[in-house]
Amino acid sequence: MAFVAIYTVGRLTHPYEHPASREFYEVGYKVMRQATNSGHLIKEFSPDGVPFPEEVIKGEGSPILTLTIWKSLQSLYRFTYSGKHKQALRDRSKWIEPHQEKQPTYVVWWTEMVKDVSWEEAFKRYNHYIQHGPTPFAFDYMHAFDECVKTLLVN
Repeated sequence: MAFVAIYTVGRLTHPYEHPASREFYEVGYKVMRQATNSGHLIKEFSPDGVPFPEEVIKGEGSPILTLTIWKSLQSLYRFTYSGKHKQALRDRSKWIEPHQEKQPTYVVWWTEMVKDVSWEEAFKRYNHYIQHGPTPFAFDYMHAFDECVKTLLVN
C-alpha cells in the first residue's frame, strides 16, 4: 500500500509577533487538529531544528513549511479543499506572501514506507519539480500520477 506525502512552502507576510501571524498559527492549529481527527493523516513532521535550504531562508517573512503523510491522494485532496483548510486557503493572503511566479506552493509524491519521508527528501522532490515540472517523482494536484506511478490521473 502506497502513501502520499505533501510538502508545502510559504512565507509569512508579517513578523511572528504581529496579530495576523498569531492568527495564522491559531488557525493552523485548528486545521491540523481537523487533519488529525480525519483519520487519514498518518504523520506530521515538525520543522523545528531542520536546516532549511538557502532558497527557503531568503526573503523578508518567516518561512512556513509543512510536511505530512496521508493514507491516499483522495483523502489529502478532500482535506485540502474542505473545512477549516479550505477557509484558510481563502484567507491565506492575510498571512502569507504571494508566491513567486513558477514557484509551486506544494509538491506531492508517493511513498511505500513512512520512514522514507524526511525534510531532506521533501526539499529534493520540490527542487525536482521546479527543474522538471510534474513527473511521477514529484507532482501537483493538476498533474497527479496514480500510486503505481505510471499513469497521469488528470491532464
